[in-house]
Amino acid sequence: WAKAPVKKKATSAAKAATNPLFEKAPKNFGIGNIQPKRDLGRFVRWPFYVRFQRQKKILTTRLKVPPSINQFTKTLDKASALSLFRLLDKYRTEDRKAKRNRLATMAQNKAAGAKDDASKKPTYVKFGLNHVTSLIESKKATLVVIASDVDPIELVVWLPALCRKMEIPYCIVKGKAALGKVCRKKSASVLALTNTRPEDRGELSKVVETVKANFNDRFDETRKQWGGGVNGIKSQHVMAARARAIAKEEAKRQG
Repeated sequence: WAKAPVKKKATSAAKAATNPLFEKAPKNFGIGNIQPKRDLGRFVRWPFYVRFQRQKKILTTRLKVPPSINQFTKTLDKASALSLFRLLDKYRTEDRKAKRNRLATMAQNKAAGAKDDASKKPTYVKFGLNHVTSLIESKKATLVVIASDVDPIELVVWLPALCRKMEIPYCIVKGKAALGKVCRKKSASVLALTNTRPEDRGELSKVVETVKANFNDRFDETRKQWGGGVNGIKSQHVMAARARAIAKEEAKRQG
């Protein structure tokens, strides 16, 4: 028997016209192909401390913040902070090696019966909340520097009022870690200067003048300023649309 003839498929002579502006680029998801870089930040399960600081930032922006806490958002400007830390760096606390050498020299001088004026305790910044508080109450501090990011804030929230009452210049700066570096610690809530060398008194007077103008003289103003109360971007758009609708309705009534 002869085989039945096979029917040939009808081929379209004219293919569909393609737009040259849009080239076909099929994706290949096989193994070994380099995938394009994507921003996966929204899908990452961030560590707790990252989530916590982000949530805290949003809450302090949304909620009404009382003036006593809101004053810690108004820190010293960058130029003044640079000159302040340049001065504080001259009065950094001594490290263990320097202290050991000083005490050894003092012991040798005492054993030899000589005067130990050269090995007296050097002048440096005072740190520690209780120590600085006692210096403020006894009016021995000439300048007080408070960190803005102390947690819990209740530890230092009363210090500006105390400094103002005792008429001692104070300022709030960014970073408890920066203050900790001055006193060779991981962090420090507050620092105080008591004595300075004669060659640094001019620099100290300039810093004190700036600090008084920005903090001590503006205390009555800052204690009335509330913070926060800022809506999110979606809420702002909703409120703006609502205001436009009300304005449109009002225009119709008058027109």
